[in-house]
Amino acid sequence: MRIASLLASGTEIAWALGLGDDVVAISHECDYPPEALDRPRITRPRFDPDGLDSAAVDAAVREAMATAGSVYQIDEAALRQVRPDVVLTQAVCEVCAVPASDAQSVVDSLANAARVLSLDAHTLEGIFETIKQVGDGAGAAEAATRFVRDLRRRLDRVRERVEGRARPRLLGIEWLDPPFIPGHWVPEMVEIAGGTNVRGEAGQRSIEVAWDELMGLDPDVLLIMPCGYKLEASRQDADRYAERLTAAAPRAVEAGRAYVVDGSSYFNRSGPRAIDGVEILAALLHPDRFPDIDLSGRAARWQPHS
Repeated sequence: MRIASLLASGTEIAWALGLGDDVVAISHECDYPPEALDRPRITRPRFDPDGLDSAAVDAAVREAMATAGSVYQIDEAALRQVRPDVVLTQAVCEVCAVPASDAQSVVDSLANAARVLSLDAHTLEGIFETIKQVGDGAGAAEAATRFVRDLRRRLDRVRERVEGRARPRLLGIEWLDPPFIPGHWVPEMVEIAGGTNVRGEAGQRSIEVAWDELMGLDPDVLLIMPCGYKLEASRQDADRYAERLTAAAPRAVEAGRAYVVDGSSYFNRSGPRAIDGVEILAALLHPDRFPDIDLSGRAARWQPHS
């Protein structure tokens, strides 16, 4: 079996199921596990995001969509060279990764008849289904069943630890300029972790809002989780918009309950590490119940510069 993954979560799933040796190519965004990083990268963005703030990235994405119809390109020659049997992609978000329609068009031009698996999760249950989908499509169905069972057990342990606790009101912000409120699996993550999500609907797309719409929510906890950003990049972007964030969540900031997180690894990505994200959230919301959860490099308290 030869697997080409055009999706970071697809690469993570493949390795979790013991299929790492079968992965022959990865996307430009794939960064985990470390063992995957020597594979050829067969996608690239149409612009260089390095050094751009939220507003500049948003403008570049909109321009790419308007002029080219997509944010990413597939290296057709490289894909042809690795001769995949299975191609992992998605149709959830055109901005997050190569969409399934683009992947199918390229695969149709290959000499060999590769199978495209579109991993389209909108909920935690959907993530579990994509794990099974990869297992079924790549001959690892039993491994997928065991892995999903273990992930469900981890969620159950979180639920047990937060049962009966007061549930802090949490506002998550997934992008800062313009501001986006997270949907998909993130509201579920908040609820399982023992919080109350104040904006955003589980299973639905993330929504763009105006800063004025966030004023007056005044949550107990603020979670800053820009899509695709690691922890330090999230912190830097939060610092740029400190005044607006403070106005949206004054009590959370004053109480030291505003946090930046590694959104790319644990919150924005529809892969198995979303379960780590639930545990991280639970440790932020109920630290006395989760002293065993290591937050270093994953989440940190954020305060505006004085």
